[in-house]
Formats: sequence, C-alpha cells, structure tokens
Amino acid sequence: MSNIERTIETPKEKQNRHKAMEAIKVINSIKDDFKSPIESMNYFYDLFERVYCKNESLHNDKTKVGTMCIQIPSEIIYALDGVPIRLCNGFYTDDEIGSDLLPQKACPLVKATVGHFASNNFIDKPDIVFSPTTCDQKTKAGTIIRNYGFKVIDVDFPRTKESEGSREYWRKSIKQFAVELSKFKNKKLTKSNLEASIKKIGYAQSLYHKLSEYRKEEILPILGLDMFLITNAFFFDKIDSWTEAMEILLKEMKIRVDKKITVAGKRSPRIVFTGSPPIFPNYKIPLIIEQSDALIVADETCSSNRMFNDMVAVDEWNLYDMIDSISDKYLKACTCPIFTTNDDRIRRIIDLVKNYKADAVIYQAFAGCTVYEMEQRSVLEAMEKAGIAILYIESDYSPSQQGQLSTRIEAFVESIKNRRRRKK
Repeated sequence: MSNIERTIETPKEKQNRHKAMEAIKVINSIKDDFKSPIESMNYFYDLFERVYCKNESLHNDKTKVGTMCIQIPSEIIYALDGVPIRLCNGFYTDDEIGSDLLPQKACPLVKATVGHFASNNFIDKPDIVFSPTTCDQKTKAGTIIRNYGFKVIDVDFPRTKESEGSREYWRKSIKQFAVELSKFKNKKLTKSNLEASIKKIGYAQSLYHKLSEYRKEEILPILGLDMFLITNAFFFDKIDSWTEAMEILLKEMKIRVDKKITVAGKRSPRIVFTGSPPIFPNYKIPLIIEQSDALIVADETCSSNRMFNDMVAVDEWNLYDMIDSISDKYLKACTCPIFTTNDDRIRRIIDLVKNYKADAVIYQAFAGCTVYEMEQRSVLEAMEKAGIAILYIESDYSPSQQGQLSTRIEAFVESIKNRRRRKK
C-alpha cells in the first residue's frame, strides 16, 4: 500500500478529526486564556478531551437512553438501570451535516443534533430515544431521526403549566414514559430503585447549589465557562464520577475563597447569561464575554442552571407519589419559552441578577431558535423596567462573525464599567 493510500481518510475519520479540533480549541482556550486556573477542573477538561478528542466510550455496559431535552426525567432512567445521554449537540461539524437535511433557517442546535444522527457517528450510541414535544423543531426532528433507524418515542408535553389539567396531562405522560422504558428494559420500576435514584440525583443537585453559592462571592473563584463545562458534563458522564469530581472541586473552592484567589479582574462586570443554551463546544458567546473581562456569575439556560435548580420534593415515598413528584418538578420548575406565558422566567432572571449581584444580562438566541427569538422582546422590556442593563445577541454555530460579536460585547462590557465609574 502506498503512502498516499494510507493517508486517505474515511468520512468518519475526517468528521472525528474536525470535531476533535473544535473540542480541543475550546478546552485549550478555557485552560490557557484565563488567570488562576483551578486544579480540580482538570477532571472535566480531561473528560471532554477523552470523549470528544479520543472517542472514548463511557457506558459500554449500560443501556443508553437518549433524551432530546431536559424534560425527560433522569430519575426514572437511573432507577431502571439505564444511563441518560442528552443528545443536544453543539458541534459545527454536525451542524453542517444537518444543514443539508433541514431548512436553512432551522435552529443550529436542532440541525447539529439531526446531523449527528444522520452520520451515525456516536461515541455512546443511544439504544432508545425519548423526545418530549417541547420545541416544535425538536418535535419534528424526532420524525427525521426515526428514518435513520433509531427507536424514538414521543413524550407529550403541555404548553401551559398553570392549570390542573396541564399538571395531570404531564403526569400521565411521565407514567407512560416509565411504562415504555420499563418494557424496553424488561425491568420493573420499584419503590426502592426510584427512591435511591431520586436521592442520588438530589445529591448531585445539592453539589451544584453549593458551587453556585461561591459565585455570589465578591471575589469570584470560578469562571462561568468552567460552570458550563461542569453542567454539560452531566449530559453524558457517569453520575458517580461526576459527583466525586464535584466534591473535590468544592474543597478547592473553599480554599480559593478563603485565600481570596479570583479568576476575575478588579473591575470585571458580573453577567447573568440567558437564552439559547451553550452546548459544548459551541461556547462562542460565553468565551467572548469572559475574554472581554466580564464574568458570567449565573445563568438561566437549559444546559446549566435549569437542569439543577429545583429538586424533586416527595411527600410520601411510595411509587406513585414519587412519580407524581417527579412530574411536578419537571413541569412547574421549567422556565422554557415554549410555554404560552412565561412570567416565571422573567422573575428568575431578575432574582439571579439580585442574588448574584450582577451588573447586566446577556441574552443569546440562536438564529432560527424561534421561541427564544420571540421572547427576547418581553425579557428586554422587563429588564429595562427593572433598571437592568441587557444586551441581545443573535448567533449560530459558525466560526464567522467573531469580530463583529466581539466588538458588540466588548462595547457593552465597557459601558458597564463606565456606568460603575459614574456611580462612584
């Protein structure tokens, strides 16, 4: 065989190389571009490098349950001895594949997700996929994904959450989801398994809450980018490994706060990030924000805060009450803009600004992400009424527009610094 023949890449090898390049560029930017690196974050940097650069599988011995949205309860998946794999995709490489399959104006997250299925190039390939009927584009994407030979089951999701009817509708959907997964696994959902699963996830959430408390400190010990990596890791990591890494990280956080070790400059504005979710490696906007000498101290997104914010509250530890409690948590706590009215989301953003002493809000909407694009007006009006500075940015997955976006964000950050000076 000639040297030329040996160097010819297969389409899969080429795709893996491009994805590895995307991944390592972001990892290295976070590791190298900021001061005072956190030693215990190396677990998460290594995890993303292992999975996305070295194509290391984490769950060969488990049933992998793909979820198209955070509204599919991980508690039930773990109770049935499965592993939840969130399938939302942040790779421009997959977005380019999906762009040939979906309308040009479709959401890049959905295009990337469909592109991933079309290539069938999974590190941990889902054995079954559950798709809640939340976002219209994700709902239709489920139909396309079926055409590639994947078993996809819809989970009906209501578009209002205030009524008792919606609550009962969603409870029935979750019970049916539990039945479907139980049949697929040929395993019975039991009281003991579900209780253990609720407590396991509740403990993981409690660690996230403890870490978030450190972000309220005047001396900021952790980057917002690191927080997005930590929460995105929960999409696919082994839960026990994730919680162990978090325990170690929390110990280092305490030391950093006690020693006043900060990742921020003295005048770095504090930002609450909201809108379309940052999914690794599409951290384009968060990277520009923190490279512009601002710091993301909190977020209201489904790829981070919204996953961990509210825990399952159980009154009676019997099977059906636990399922109802899980259903209520995934409906009532949700602030996704797919709901017809969404005052809860506005209240949560304002609460985050107050609780984390933020100077401003940055709202990202993916081009084609209709619900976030439509809701930005009501959020902007509410922030202006509350006297909170806000910047709205529309972006996609492409590496273009970097200069234009940097200019806008840098100007916004500088305006916040100028406002601070005037107040003194």
